[in-house]
Parts: sequence; C-alpha cells; structure tokens
Amino acid sequence: MGLKGVHENGNTEVGLTLGSNNKYTRMDSQLRQSDDFDDDDYNASEHHRQMERRKTTRKYVFACSVFASLNSVLLGYDVGVMSGAVLFIQEDLKITEVQEEILIGILSVMSLLGSLGGGRTSDAIGRKWTMGLAAIVFQLGAVVMTFAPSFEVLMMGRILAGIGIGFGVMIAPVYIAEISPTVARGSFTSFPEIFINLGILLGYVSNYVFSGLSSHINWRIMLAVGILPSIFIAFALFVIPESPRWLVMRNRVEEARSVLLKTNENEAEVEERLAEILLAAGVGKEDNVEQKPVWRELLSPSPALAKMLITGIGIQCFQQITGIDATVYYSPEIFKAAGIDEKSKLLAATVAVGVTKTAFILIAIVLIDRVGRKPLLYVSTIGMTVCLFSVGVTLSFLGEGRAGIVMAILSVCGNVAFFSIGIGPVCWVLTSEIFPLRVRAQASALGAVGNRVCSGFVAMSFLSVSHAITFGGAFFLFSAFSALSVVFVHKCVPETKGKSLEQIELLFQDGYERRGGEVQLGDAEHLVQKE
Repeated sequence: MGLKGVHENGNTEVGLTLGSNNKYTRMDSQLRQSDDFDDDDYNASEHHRQMERRKTTRKYVFACSVFASLNSVLLGYDVGVMSGAVLFIQEDLKITEVQEEILIGILSVMSLLGSLGGGRTSDAIGRKWTMGLAAIVFQLGAVVMTFAPSFEVLMMGRILAGIGIGFGVMIAPVYIAEISPTVARGSFTSFPEIFINLGILLGYVSNYVFSGLSSHINWRIMLAVGILPSIFIAFALFVIPESPRWLVMRNRVEEARSVLLKTNENEAEVEERLAEILLAAGVGKEDNVEQKPVWRELLSPSPALAKMLITGIGIQCFQQITGIDATVYYSPEIFKAAGIDEKSKLLAATVAVGVTKTAFILIAIVLIDRVGRKPLLYVSTIGMTVCLFSVGVTLSFLGEGRAGIVMAILSVCGNVAFFSIGIGPVCWVLTSEIFPLRVRAQASALGAVGNRVCSGFVAMSFLSVSHAITFGGAFFLFSAFSALSVVFVHKCVPETKGKSLEQIELLFQDGYERRGGEVQLGDAEHLVQKE
C-alpha cells in the first residue's frame, strides 16, 4: 500500500517527507534545537555570573587594599610635612643643623625597631591587628609631637611615631599580597606606595596652607593633621578580613576558605589555592618532622632562601641609598641651593615634586601586572641615574640663575617620577611575594629594616655630606649608587608577574639559569604544570 509522502528506507525506518508549509515537525530535530538554545542560554548565564563575580571580587580586594594601605599615608605625610615644618621648628625651638638632621633621621632609625617587631607580632596576633597596633603607636607619637615644648619632647614623639610607622610599612604589603588574586597582585600590592606618595603630597600641601600662621603654631598644626588617617584605620579593622595564609598557619582552615571565596575571581580555583597554601604552610605534615624556628632559618638559610634574602633586602636598600628620602625631606634646601630664596616659593616647588611623585605612581599601578616587575625596574633605575646626575651637574656648574632653578626643578621632578614608576612600588611588591609562607612576615621585616636603616643613614647624613662635598657632589654619589642598582636588578631580580606566591617559591628553589651571559629565572613551567 502506498502513502503519499511516506517511504521505507533500507534500515526499515519510516520517514515522513514534509513540505515547508506542513504544521508537523520532527521531534528529534526540535529537541536538538531546544538543547542548543539551552546550552547557549546556560553559557551566557554562566559567563555573566563569572563577570559579576570578578567585578565583586576586584571591588572587595580593592577596598581591603585601600584600608590596609592607610598606615602608609602616615609615613608619607610625615616625610612630606617635615620638609617644611622643620623650617619653622628651627625658628621656634632654636635647634641646630645637627639637631635638624637627627630630628628628621630618627624616625627612619626607630622605624626599623617597629619593622623587626612587626614580623613576629604579625605571626602572633595576625596581619590586620598588627596594622591596628601600628596606627595606635603612631597616633601617640603624633600627639606628643603636636604639644612638644622642647626639642627633647619632640624627639620622644618622633621615636614613637617611627616605631608605629615601622610596624605599618612592613605589614601592609605582606597582607595585601596574601589576599590578592594572582593576576592583580602587583597592582594591589603597590597601593602602600601610592598612599606614601599621597601622604607626601598632603604633607607638602599642609606646609603651604599653614605656613602663613605664626611659627609657634603652624608646625604643630601641620604635625597634628597626621592623626586623622588613624580614625579611618580604626574603622577599617572591622571591615577587612584576616589574611587566609595566616589563618592556615593557625589551623583555621575553614575561615581561610571563606576568605579565599571572597578574594578569588574563579570559584573553582579556591580549593586548588587552599591546597597550595596548606602545602606551603606544612599543615598536615607528620608531627615527628621537626621544623627549625623561623629566626634560625633566616640566620642559616638554605641556598634558595639565601637568594630570596639577597633579592629582597638588596632591592629595599637600593631604594633608599639612591637618595629618595634626601630628595623629598630636603627638597626646600636643594631648591634654595639652586637659587630660590622665598619660603612660599620653596614650598610651592616642593608641592610640584609631590604632585609628580603621586601622578607617576598611578602609571606603575596600571603597568606592573601587564609589563612586569623587571622592565619597570630597568626604566626606573636607568632614568633615576640620569636625573640624579643632572641634579649634580645643575647644582655644581649652572649656579643660581634662572636656568639653574628650572633645571633643578625638572631634574628633581624627573627623579621622583622615575622612582615612582618602578623601584618605589616594585621593591615592596617583590619583598611581599618572594618569601615562603612560613618565614614571609619576618623575612619581609628584614627587608623593611634594610630600607629603614638606609633611609635613616641618608636622612641623618645628607646635610653633613653636602657641606663636605657640596650638594652637587652628594647627587653625583646618589647617581653612582643608582647605576649600581641597574646592575643589581639585572643580576639578582627575577620576574614574578603572573605567578602565585607558592609558584614563586618553587622558582627560587629551582634556581637561576645563565643564558647568553644574562642571569634569568630558569624555565619553571614544568614546576607548575598540573598533573
């Protein structure tokens, strides 16, 4: 029997030949189309969810990084405000030039005590509460400085403020590095340097705004304004989470997982990241495995840890012995040597330095996770070498004319710009990410100590050295140190862009490879491939 539109195929399946206007359709075709639409809808929905999660995570880590960096405003503000306040302190308290050097440099010297204590304190009470302790100690110092009736009392306030700053500058980068997702860690860990620069700029502006008051009052108000960030820090402690890596070290694994869920852009990576942290922290190892105390491990390091210490402490020292604190603290003295006499014009020129320093740090934030750490260091150290040499030439040979003033301002602004685009933020990023979890806080503290010792040495000796070999001679010396820093970066600093903290540790353990006369990190892809 024949039916129109019906035929039998060779496989005994019956098919219908349906015209384009037929109201019937094959069910299997309809189901396939429905499945395709469902898959597309699911993929679009999943992509949208991932994008929303990424935005939420970035905002959360951004907020945590901002709050954690508030202590850095205190350091920056002190550096900036003292450059102008000391002019009025000299007039009010009748201090000598040697006392001026001690007053300025003592903060850096005492901050090394805070940095040393900060490592062990953060391992004991946690990263975020160490930041709170830093704010309290600085606040006490700022109050003492504000009401100081004499040089001796003012020094007591500077000592307290220095210890508080020491706590703050070493712990903020460590905390931010430990909560940040790998792809944005460099940018977020640079935040403390941004806030140092912002603090310097605020200090310069404060000098300019309050300089018109009497010399007995104006410097006290300038120093008192530094108390304000502490109020925001107190609020921040109830907003930001504890570092997940510190929580793991304390066997609070579920709390660590909860923090990682908030700070990782990809939910699927949380367990993988947690497993890496557990392995790095040694959680789950057999009890009979004896571990050396951290301080003993740092005093007799393994070859890999020794390389990390050389890199971390070395880059911190080079950041300071190239003279950035001398440039910032004594910028009015430098411009005076170039021929600017009026106090208001001196302070206005220092504001230009502060604006330049702050503006260029923003460029570094954008580039550090795109270009990498090492290229920025090359640009920074080479540029600083040229600008410092230019300052030396200007102060030594151009005299106090208009050309000398213009060249001095341009060269100093160029120096702080190159500093801010590279070695300024990158040195803190490196020291917060290259050390193993178990020793990270205390090893980073050693780097901060090196930074503060060199800062104090430069700040306390700059005027004396300048009188001995002239201002120009001092900057030729800084230029030579900056040239050495280029060599150090070339030989000792690895590229850490795009790697997790645990992967960076493996890279150092794998060692260095010499290729074509250049020291580079060996190809470590095999270390991080998933099995």
